[in-house]
Amino acid sequence: MQAVILVGGEGTRLRPLTSTVPKPVVQLVDRPFIAFMLDWLRGHGVDDVVMSLGNLADGVRAVLGDEQPGLRLRYVEEPRPLGTDGALKFAEDMLDERFLMLNGDVLTDIDVTAQLRAHEASGARATLALYPVDDPSAYGLVRLNEDNSVREFVEKPAPDQIDTNNISAGVYVLQKDILDLLTHGEPASIERDVFPELVANGLYGHVSHGYWKDIGTPERYLEATFDILEGSVATEVSKRLGSAFTCVEDGVRNAGRIVPAALVEAGVTIGEDARIGGRAVLERDVTIGEGTTIEGAVVMQGATIGAHCVLRNCIVAAHATIGDHCYIDGQAVIGEGVQIGPNNQVTNGARLFPGVVLGDGALLF
Repeated sequence: MQAVILVGGEGTRLRPLTSTVPKPVVQLVDRPFIAFMLDWLRGHGVDDVVMSLGNLADGVRAVLGDEQPGLRLRYVEEPRPLGTDGALKFAEDMLDERFLMLNGDVLTDIDVTAQLRAHEASGARATLALYPVDDPSAYGLVRLNEDNSVREFVEKPAPDQIDTNNISAGVYVLQKDILDLLTHGEPASIERDVFPELVANGLYGHVSHGYWKDIGTPERYLEATFDILEGSVATEVSKRLGSAFTCVEDGVRNAGRIVPAALVEAGVTIGEDARIGGRAVLERDVTIGEGTTIEGAVVMQGATIGAHCVLRNCIVAAHATIGDHCYIDGQAVIGEGVQIGPNNQVTNGARLFPGVVLGDGALLF
């Protein structure tokens, strides 16, 4: 089975994490984010993956290579942004007669095998995975007929228009002939330019259950991290964490306390009386000073956190340095290599981009 993953976006909502690292290979818990999607697809019989790339494409190839266990990886690079379906048309020569198409910023464990069966049973030209959400007002509703054919799309519905809570999950089973509706080299959106043309002409929906989250913002990135740590989504990480929801690798020098759920990788040093967790990730070679608390936070490879700091509900990118007595909270994101001196407060969703240097007490935000 073949899958096409669209990963050409710039990841602007996740900056500064994506300022220096392509979005598909931004680290999520213990591996590049896209690896979770590859693991999931492999479990549903996918063995051939075409990745449609755009921004920082060489960085994706460098991390993933041409093979992953049980998967052949191929790449196509858009000459310019072509939208979801323009990118698909650009990759047309590589595609099978039936294939999966997926948005590359979703963490999920939905049953795509069941979706494939439904596609075959209905004789559909395209089958959308639909996912029920509590509040669909920020999304586009998908209304179905009794036979699960799509009747109508409603973009960002008003309260009196909400008569279903099914939204598109960004996972599609497609027949190659739908590409005949597109012009090669022209920007297009499969959601806006193709699917409406297929209503009453072979477009079906399949309601899926399980876990689904778009991780394109810092808030959702952190939510996904916590869900992985606590086993709310089925991933390979659960094998590392076990029933204690904690993994502390060999080579960790720990003089503090580690509270579940937590992942602490090799080479980490934790100072005396520091507290790590719950819901904390310390990647390789991180250093944590004495008396520091890291809770509900991700600290990426090689970062250094000083003494008597508090980091909650935040992300610290690789090789950043945070001085003593700092307070980082409120979905703040500290970019790669940022240097923060002692006695700073960074909160309220602040984002510090690579190259930023803050002196002692320079920011109280």
